[in-house]
Amino acid sequence: MAVESGTQETERVVGRVWTVRLDPHGRLAAGAVRLSCSRPACADQHFPDGAAAARKAAIAHVNAHLAHVREEGGPRGDAWCACRAVDCAWHTSGSGSGGPRPAAGRCGGPVVLTVYADRAGRLWRVAETCARCAAATADCRVLDTAPPPSHGAHAGADRAARKAEEQAAPGNGAGAGGMAALFSDCGASPVGASPATPVSAEAPARVPQARAVPQARAVPQASPSRRPKRRGKIAQRVVPDDLEPETLRQELTELGDAFRAYQKRPEPDLALLAALHERKARAFALWADVSGDETLREEAERAEKAIGATREMHENRTGQPADAPDDAPVVERLLTRTQAAHARAVLDHVTAHTPCPGPEARLAVLMLTLRAARAGTGNVTGQDLSGWLHKDAERVLEQLVAADWLRLSEDVADALDSRPEDPTLITVPALLPDRPRPFGFGKTTRARLSGWAQKVVGDRKIRKKKGGPATRLVALYTAAHTGFDGRLGHAEDGGLDLDRVAAFCALPPDRVAEQVELLLAADWFAEAEISAGRLRGRLSERVLPLGGLL
Repeated sequence: MAVESGTQETERVVGRVWTVRLDPHGRLAAGAVRLSCSRPACADQHFPDGAAAARKAAIAHVNAHLAHVREEGGPRGDAWCACRAVDCAWHTSGSGSGGPRPAAGRCGGPVVLTVYADRAGRLWRVAETCARCAAATADCRVLDTAPPPSHGAHAGADRAARKAEEQAAPGNGAGAGGMAALFSDCGASPVGASPATPVSAEAPARVPQARAVPQARAVPQASPSRRPKRRGKIAQRVVPDDLEPETLRQELTELGDAFRAYQKRPEPDLALLAALHERKARAFALWADVSGDETLREEAERAEKAIGATREMHENRTGQPADAPDDAPVVERLLTRTQAAHARAVLDHVTAHTPCPGPEARLAVLMLTLRAARAGTGNVTGQDLSGWLHKDAERVLEQLVAADWLRLSEDVADALDSRPEDPTLITVPALLPDRPRPFGFGKTTRARLSGWAQKVVGDRKIRKKKGGPATRLVALYTAAHTGFDGRLGHAEDGGLDLDRVAAFCALPPDRVAEQVELLLAADWFAEAEISAGRLRGRLSERVLPLGGLL
């Protein structure tokens, strides 16, 4: 809505507003998005492919309006504040609540062209407002400042000439002391009323007094040998030009550039992102010490948390820590670090709650617990039971049923004959929902843990070496307690405690060695030895994907 050249100099118009928004279109499940603009000449657009394409189109639409405003000469100095026209609802709370609203702040300062974008990426607003409303509106950016209202008939030509003069004469910009601040709220609000007349030289009393604004600091002319400081921005914060020490200002500026460059990468590099968060945590902690701003320290703490989360994601994706050498082999692990911790919790639970002695019963309890871990019930087939226990399946099942640890939907003989299309329903009373829950993982993790245990127990080479339930239990325990390179236990511990391994396998400690020999022959271990009450060794390369990271 441009001002015509014949408009009287006493007339004022409401500041222009363009509102671009994204809304769901049609059924929510379809994911289609509608782009609409508040200007009547702009037709709605529909994007069936989702919000990403719609967001790009919305930004392009906003930029097109901004280009049109610039072509018309930028913001108009004789315009009313558009925020004031809606009772300053853009930066005051309580609108539409039915209760009393806080009083809107008095408008003031020159007319500026602003753009607002909500953090959810669903609404953009371009508006001509006063400088005071722009400063009070969160997430609002000032793009241009209007010169004082023209007193001639051709406002656009005068504005262009004035800008050319300002560029030719340094020191006469909007922030210089030579420009007087004009208010955009002279007289009554333009909503529902006739345009007000700006204050003339004969009536200075009607001009509201501006609050004192600190005089802009004079910037000395840069010498040819000294380049001006580059303005930095990081985490929605502007790095002050006068921040000391200089090395901190440079680090924050470079770090902001590095984060923006990372966002443009076609593929994520989580090791690089963790390093950036580590630099950010150090820099913001120092910035907080220098400035005394506690919000900067909170930002540093958030960066510290982001370091751990990013490194964990990197390890889950690649199977190796973020600080591993670049030439280290990438292992696609079946379990994430968190899932491996849940697997060890299940092993400890089974060790303490097996109702019958012997490695056969321990293996059956482990596998059935993983099937029923979430709801206390699950399905098994005769093939499952025979694969776990071979000829001992019937005896072990009868023991577990007699101890009331396990309940079957049919007798033991029928359970051993059940097929995948008609599995047997099992119930573990201790895991039913009305009992205290020993595990805190969800159904996805339960399925992943059950599949992991099935892969270990059904390992082809262990079967070829005639490995029994005790051998498979040793394989399960060692797989669940490895580092990223496959070594058993934590590096500082020097392997696994032999007594704990034996307790889980329901074996005397002196019988663990023969199971380890079988696993060496089955290429489960690349190396292994028992000495001084410790089991030391390393998983072979072929079974590294089954290793659960400590």
